Amino acid sequence: MPNLRARELRWNMTDGERKLWFLLRRKQLGGFRFRRQAAIGPYIADFFCPKARLIVELDGEPHSHEARIRRDGIRTRWLEAHGCRVVRFWNIDVFKRPDEVVDVIARICAEQLCPPSAATRHLPPRGGKTDMG
Repeated sequence: MPNLRARELRWNMTDGERKLWFLLRRKQLGGFRFRRQAAIGPYIADFFCPKARLIVELDGEPHSHEARIRRDGIRTRWLEAHGCRVVRFWNIDVFKRPDEVVDVIARICAEQLCPPSAATRHLPPRGGKTDMG
């Protein structure tokens, strides 16, 4: 039933998801195609770029609670174990610094296709929230 739930979530996107989708859709990000509310295994990713195997998650206030942080960690580990990279942003970042959010996503997509050496990596750690301020 993940596909039915994904369809429902596409119709009921949060304001942050709607804003980010406007920035990511139609290959506007360096030719990378994103899907919104994509079913991946037992989970539904907010945004997924198949080519880069990148999942972008937007988190609001409920994601700051301890139980939700634990569930998000389990989810992230499962997705990474199945070949995806997960990056998380706070909803507020999409509204206050949309260009920075898109720049980070674009860099990660490019990095996934051609990983730099560890010495030149300046991106957030795998599965961690970006530190944008």
